[in-house]
Amino acid sequence: MNSIEKRLSAVRALMVESGYDALIVPRADEYLGEYIPPHNERLLWISHFTGSAGVVIVLRDKAAIFVDGRYTVQVRQQVPGELFEFHHLVDEPHAQWLSEQLPAGAKIAYDPRMHPLQWHSATETILAKNAQLLVPETNNLIDRCWSDRPTARIDPALLLDEAFTGESSSSKRARIAKELVAKGAQAALIFAPDSVSWLLNIRGTDVPMLPLVQSFAMLAEDGSVSLFIDPGRVPAGLEEHVGEGLKVYPESEAQSILSNYQGKNVLADPATANAWTQLALQRGGATLIGEPDPVALPKACKNTVEVEGSRRAHIRDAVAEVKFLCWLDGEVNAGALHDEAVLADKLLSFREVGERFRGLSFDTISAAGGNAAMCHYNHQDGEPATLEMNSVYLLDSGAQYTDGTTDITRTIAIGDPGDDIRGMYTRVLKGHIALDGARFPKGTTGSQLDVLARQFLWSDGFDYDHGTGHGVGSFLSVHEGPQSISKRAGGADLRVGMILSNEPGYYRDGCFGIRCENLLVVQALEDSAGETPMMEFDVLTMVPFDNRLLDVSMLTPAEVTWVDAYHARVNTVLNPLLQGAEKDWMQRATSPLVA
Repeated sequence: MNSIEKRLSAVRALMVESGYDALIVPRADEYLGEYIPPHNERLLWISHFTGSAGVVIVLRDKAAIFVDGRYTVQVRQQVPGELFEFHHLVDEPHAQWLSEQLPAGAKIAYDPRMHPLQWHSATETILAKNAQLLVPETNNLIDRCWSDRPTARIDPALLLDEAFTGESSSSKRARIAKELVAKGAQAALIFAPDSVSWLLNIRGTDVPMLPLVQSFAMLAEDGSVSLFIDPGRVPAGLEEHVGEGLKVYPESEAQSILSNYQGKNVLADPATANAWTQLALQRGGATLIGEPDPVALPKACKNTVEVEGSRRAHIRDAVAEVKFLCWLDGEVNAGALHDEAVLADKLLSFREVGERFRGLSFDTISAAGGNAAMCHYNHQDGEPATLEMNSVYLLDSGAQYTDGTTDITRTIAIGDPGDDIRGMYTRVLKGHIALDGARFPKGTTGSQLDVLARQFLWSDGFDYDHGTGHGVGSFLSVHEGPQSISKRAGGADLRVGMILSNEPGYYRDGCFGIRCENLLVVQALEDSAGETPMMEFDVLTMVPFDNRLLDVSMLTPAEVTWVDAYHARVNTVLNPLLQGAEKDWMQRATSPLVA
């Protein structure tokens, strides 16, 4: 019996003992964040799946795992097919599947801390149609079976100076409290840890890659705030740093505190706050106002201090990336073809000597050859592959700096990849250029711009199964909402100060992958000749694209001008910060496409 089989057996024994017919295990913890500390990787423990999104359902006689389009290849490589059925998270909703598997009267265990209220309500409705019962179980069954569970990391938070935030916590709380009053709320549940961290101007080391503080808070209409946090995470000087109106409670007291909002209207986001906190408020007599997290939009609209900090961080990050690319070309030319792990570590070595570096912003996607066809590939999940001549290498990476967060993807020629790859790369970059040059009025959403990036792929019958752009925080989450650029309708309208990625791609299963990614900031268009005020993007990322992968004959004169202008800007900004061979490399990498 292998380790996964033993774990499933142990969980099923507890299910039988407790009278449960099924257990739902999401890829989440009690804070519902994208990144999860090792001691909360429950889905990984039960399945060996390392992706960032998924759900496992354990029945008494079988199990299933649901993942989205990013992981359909990866899940079959990591999860034993003899123990799990594989399903698509979007096309085959797991609640509906579960309902069809069980008889009337079945009891399904779930941990209400691991699911948003929106999921709880929808799932409860689906199961009720077949008289099936969703049963809350906070004495988590996985935790009870996980004998060698890692210890949680608990360190004091970092107090982030106003020189980096551009606004005091008191000011942030006062302006968001006004929004609460306008919505008829006496308080708001600020649940997402990155929202709490932004609101109080603190950062942490609780979660790998993500400098937030694991905590949640209740914001009152007068701007005062109750913070629920492990005492070990409270730094000296927190009250002075945050300002008047802060009360700090251990998380163990949350239930009793939340029960004291009887008769009050409490704003809470059913999509991002967990069911446990909101159900506790309701049981205590509070009336929930289902609204988006009131911190999310102000956090997304960076002020001038945050934008300028991001520009500086991107320049330092670009220096590290260019040093790596120069080194890589030298190694390939010398016949030294390294593996994905060596390459990722080498890039890290250039980054970590940079000023204000605070770690990576996500696990580096260092993907050689066919591995790049898995758009969220991680070389740490298996044996790292070695670069192959006449192919491409996809490198998606980013870093956290005290003044900004970076995320960049470059696809790099290793030898001569051939005309097919050059044609696909050129289509992808043409889409990138089209989105970069977009001009749009107030009220425009990312979904309305997404087609700009896909048009050249679509016209020839190609596409990619991920969003074109995600929001990025300020020394916070590399994946930040509510802004995004994708095919999905709706979403937040784009506003001045928002930072987003521009990353169209193309992936051929088992063969190669291509992605071209810069970060952009939304800004007002100053010289608009028309009647309607417009906005535009300004690029933050300052690293050359690989011109060796371009089929220049496929580019319009305007696109050639864009590439040359971008490279000239990169060269102007970075050249004074480079030396010797790096300067020579930069000169070659940014030379005009047409002599």
